[in-house]
This record gives sequence, structure tokens and C-alpha cells, in this order.
Amino acid sequence: MDNILFCPSMMCADYGKLEQEIKQLDEAGVDIFHCDIMDGSFVPNITMGIMDIKTIRKNTNKLVDCHLMIENPANKVDWFIDAGADIIYIHPESERYVVKTLAHIKERNKYAGLAINPDTSIESIEEMLNLCDYVMIMTVNPGFAGQKFIEFTKKKISKLIHMKEEYGYKIIIDGACSPSVIKELSCMGCDGFVLGTSALFNKDKPYRQIILELRNL
Repeated sequence: MDNILFCPSMMCADYGKLEQEIKQLDEAGVDIFHCDIMDGSFVPNITMGIMDIKTIRKNTNKLVDCHLMIENPANKVDWFIDAGADIIYIHPESERYVVKTLAHIKERNKYAGLAINPDTSIESIEEMLNLCDYVMIMTVNPGFAGQKFIEFTKKKISKLIHMKEEYGYKIIIDGACSPSVIKELSCMGCDGFVLGTSALFNKDKPYRQIILELRNL
């Protein structure tokens, strides 16, 4: 598990002490700070914004990603890059010219990512994989924390793992990533996991201990 990327979902953090949360997660050995940006339109929820990204960026040297669950992300990608994001994920359903937006992210010298919903087929996004540094496979429906893992997404995960070598992306799993899910899917060939309430937050253990236990699975 030493090479597995652990990505705390910052929408689950305690915003009453956000800077302390960031520092404790950083010291615990997480790899990427995962930030869900929701506009209340593409998904039925509203979460983090520009100031949250700036706060995280100010308090860590680790990678910061922004998962844009918003309509027409091309119009706002630069906002999040300028705020300090290193990785930008977009959904193929959210805009017309996905390849153009992925190319723009790479032109800004950032990592381009595609987020794939449970009901998005591989056939509909395969051409886009040529520009992806990361592919994030949603194993729940996007928009809310605390959902159950959707079992049939494992078939899609398996297919995208077999395509990794051809396209050169890393696979991140987002949604109900419990320790058992992490162990199973990392053995299959997944590269990282978004950690929410299933594995990291709202536990009676310090973050450092939880991350160490996950590394030792």
C-alpha cells in the first residue's frame, strides 16, 4: 500500500477548525487533498468554493485536486487553477467540448482528470482518455457523502485498469471507499482512493493511525 494514493475528501472535514484539519491530515501522510465543488445544478448539492481551495493550498505542499461537479466547467477551470489546484477533474456530461477543456488544463501545466459516473459508459469517453492524467471512477452517484458502494462499477473499473498502460493515466476511486474496498480494488490495480466517512472521517482514532492502518492492509 506504500504506493497507493490516499485522498481525504475535504467536504467531510470539520470546517470549524479547517486549518488544524489540513495540518493533521498532512502530517498523517495523505497524498492528495480532494475538494468537491458542487453548484447545486449539475448535482443537487452545494459545497466548497474558491476560498476553501486557497485555505487548503496555504496550509499544505501536497497536491490539491478539484472535482468540478458543475455545469460548463470550461468557464471556471482557471478560477480553481489560480486558487492553487494541481489536478482538475471534469465530468464529460457537463459541457460540450470536453477535449478542449482537458487540453486547456494541461496547457496551464496542471493535471487533467476525467470523473466518470456510474451510468457513464467507457465507450462514450474513450477518446477523452488520450488527454487524461487521472481517471476518477465514481462508485456512488455524485453529490452526497455517505452512500453505499455500487457493486456493478467493478466491471468498469476492471476495464479501465486494463486500458491504463495504453493511455497512461492513474485510476482514483471515489465513493464509499471502506478498508475492504480499498484492499480489494488496490489489488486489482487501482492507484488511489478518495477517503470520506467510510474510512477516515468521524472515527474515534487520529488521522495518523487510520492512514497507517490503511497502508498496512
